[in-house]
Parts: sequence; C-alpha cells; structure tokens
Amino acid sequence: MSLPTDFEALALEVKEDLLWVTLNDPDRANALSPRMVEELTELYSRPLRRDGIRAVLLQGAGKHFSAGADLAHLRALRDAGASENRADSHKLKGLFEAVLRQEALTLALVHGACVAGGCGLATAHDFVVASDDSRFLYSEVRIGFVAALVATFLPLRVRGSHLRELLLNPELVEAERAWEIGLVNRVVPRNELAEAGRALAVEVLTKASSESIARSKRLIFEVQGRPLAEALHHAAEANAEARLTDDCRRGVGHFLEHKKPPDWR
Repeated sequence: MSLPTDFEALALEVKEDLLWVTLNDPDRANALSPRMVEELTELYSRPLRRDGIRAVLLQGAGKHFSAGADLAHLRALRDAGASENRADSHKLKGLFEAVLRQEALTLALVHGACVAGGCGLATAHDFVVASDDSRFLYSEVRIGFVAALVATFLPLRVRGSHLRELLLNPELVEAERAWEIGLVNRVVPRNELAEAGRALAVEVLTKASSESIARSKRLIFEVQGRPLAEALHHAAEANAEARLTDDCRRGVGHFLEHKKPPDWR
C-alpha cells in the first residue's frame, strides 16, 4: 500500500480494507486550514480501491469534528482580491469534488460541532454516522458568505423546506433532528461512534460489490439534472457496461448456484 506519510493535518491508519482518516488539529477544533484542505484533497483524489481500500472513515480528533473555516485564513481572505478569492474557492471545489468522486465507500463519523465547511465536508460523504452529542450548522450566511458549493450536493440529502432552512436560517441542528430530515444516516451514543461507523462500512461492503458501489456513485452524479430521455439513455448504457464486469458475472453466477448473493467482503 502506498499512502502519504508526510501529512501534518491528517492521521491515517489502515485496518484490513478500511482506511481511517482523522482530522488531526484538535487545538483549533479541526478547522479547515489551507493545509488540511490540501491534504484531504490529495488523499480523496487517490484511486484508493487500487490500493485495496474499500471504505474511508473520516473522524475528528478532540472535542469536535470540525469547526469550519480556519480563522487565520478568513482574516487573510477579508482583504483579498477577486483572483485570490476565486483561487481559494476553487481549492474548496477541488476538495468537495474529490470526496464526492472517490470510488471507495466514504463515511463521516461526526461528534461535537460540525460547522460550515466542516459540515459540507461531512455531508459530501456517502454516509454520515453522528454521535448523540453532535450539532450541525451551515453558518455561511451569518458572516456574509454563501454555501454555494454545498448547495450543489446537499439536495441529495435533504429536500425542499429543509434545504432552505439549513442554508437560509442558520441554527444549530441537533443530532436527532439531523436524522429526521435526512442530513445524517445514523445516530449513536458518543462512545459507540467509531464501532458504529465500522459496522456500517462492513455491513455495506459485505452486501454490495465494491465495483457496483463505485459505478452507482458515479451514475448518481452523472444523471443529475439531465433531461429524462438523456438520463435514461445514459443509465441504460451504464447498466449494460456493468453487466460485463467480473463482479457482475461472479454475483449472477453465485446467485444462480446458491440462490443468494455472495459475501462480497
């Protein structure tokens, strides 16, 4: 396995086919500093499945998952010009795109505060497992920002009035409420968070082909916003291509022989 060893803002640990990633700046509540954004983008941009990683589990060190933007960086941006702000915005775009496009299964394990960019980072993952003490907040409009990048993928989690409430009326959302509106997938006691995340990853990876997971994730984004006929055509092509994969041949063969799908893990 060939994973970076010189990260400063992240700590990495591989256990079997799971990659545990820890936001490792607890003294600043794991704020999204330029360094952390750079390291996260580099990591999630890697073809991790080629290294045998089937799931990435992201957690935060210390009391909080992530408090959002780094204050020192915000001060620098306050007086920055258009080109500097555009460059910084595109770095955030690169981070969210890397997370969304990562073909391994991705899970965010959230505890404590999960704010602004940190909240966007968490909800860009395939699954969010939240501790019962977690709180979520898209706070951008409080300081004159716009959660523009988050608005492109948050509709995959929440709809209609909940989406507007989260982005236009910024209030802390407790874990149970976040689960009710679809912002998170599971809520568990704080001391069970890591194990609940691991169990969910194993559950999914046991039931589902990693190749199929990767292709399904890709398709979800590729058909969004297309006219119906175009989306259906694209989906039909993806369906046909999937049938030619080794995983599909194995899955169908196992089902025909044993009358049940294989254990994919």
